[in-house]
Amino acid sequence: MNNKIIRVSKSVVGNEEAQALKHLILEDGYLGMGREVELFEKELQMFLHTERSVICVNSGTAALHLALIALLKPDQEVLVQSLTYIACFQAISGAGAIPIPCEVNPDTLTIDLKDAKKRLTKKTKAIMPVHYASRVGDLNAIYDFANQHNLRVIEDAAHAFGTIYDSKLIGAFGDISCFSFDGIKNITSGEGGAIITNDKGVAQFAKDARLLGVQKDTQKRYAGQRSWEFEVKHQGYRYHMSNLFAAIGRVQLKRFPEFKKIRQRLAKRYQETLKDTPSIELFNDDYDRVVPHIFPIKVINGDRDSLREYLIENNIETGIHYYPNHLLEYYGASRGQLPITEKIYSQLITLPLHPDLTDNDQNYVIEKVKEFFNNK
Repeated sequence: MNNKIIRVSKSVVGNEEAQALKHLILEDGYLGMGREVELFEKELQMFLHTERSVICVNSGTAALHLALIALLKPDQEVLVQSLTYIACFQAISGAGAIPIPCEVNPDTLTIDLKDAKKRLTKKTKAIMPVHYASRVGDLNAIYDFANQHNLRVIEDAAHAFGTIYDSKLIGAFGDISCFSFDGIKNITSGEGGAIITNDKGVAQFAKDARLLGVQKDTQKRYAGQRSWEFEVKHQGYRYHMSNLFAAIGRVQLKRFPEFKKIRQRLAKRYQETLKDTPSIELFNDDYDRVVPHIFPIKVINGDRDSLREYLIENNIETGIHYYPNHLLEYYGASRGQLPITEKIYSQLITLPLHPDLTDNDQNYVIEKVKEFFNNK
């Protein structure tokens, strides 16, 4: 047995990030929102090759929450797949809106538009496509659907930083895209997130709302100042990104090409080595375009939990992404409401994937997965 615990996900930071923080702490001395945040936002714009507004906040959930508040009134409805992290549903309900759980497409685990259409009402005002495992599904169809029904689109792109769709980077086009930069995402700022949009009203709302609703305080913060006499016209939150977070994020953005290469190579190796394994179904992703945040597989014939236990016994962490939100008490606990989602949930398991995963580590994971099925 391998005595090393192989992590399913992992923060990958080191000396470069530490030096950036050291410089900020010892030479700059201002840790709140300031120049570093402004630079990170500009560098994200450059990375995405876009002039769209980039508003950095302290989490991906905060990004979703602000985008929703900017667009919706209380009790309006948002179509969203149930198979997603709780952050999506909490952001929607936290904005006073109502999440409407939808099925997923079994081939992509992105929102099933046929099912979503059945759940449209007069109160439906937005759709939140979740870019599950960095794949985006048929995003053109989602925007066509939204245009047809006069819906706003808030993309939960937490997994999809660096992924390409129709020759453009996710975040460089569309209505509103929300990224997460938490510790295990494709790049991290320690904690953090961003809203990307062309909508000037949404952008200004988010800039003010992240600073407790203080109007036009952002530019003063970037100049190392703050507003002493100010106006507030709507509810705000303490959602701004700190210079500390931004300093880490700026280094990570420079390291992203390295991270991208490793993540894509690892995913391709899983695809090639596990494609003929009995009882496993892989997702058909193009890892020249998709930069995988996680690597989920489907384990059929009821073997998911047994495989997971076997891997844990052999010091291999796994994940289950995610427990369907419609099964949670706060969101109805309606078992049987989404049979496709519930079946898929019982099959999903996530294998280790992160830039610190060595070839030997991955070989060991592959060996143990195959060993489990060969011994059945």
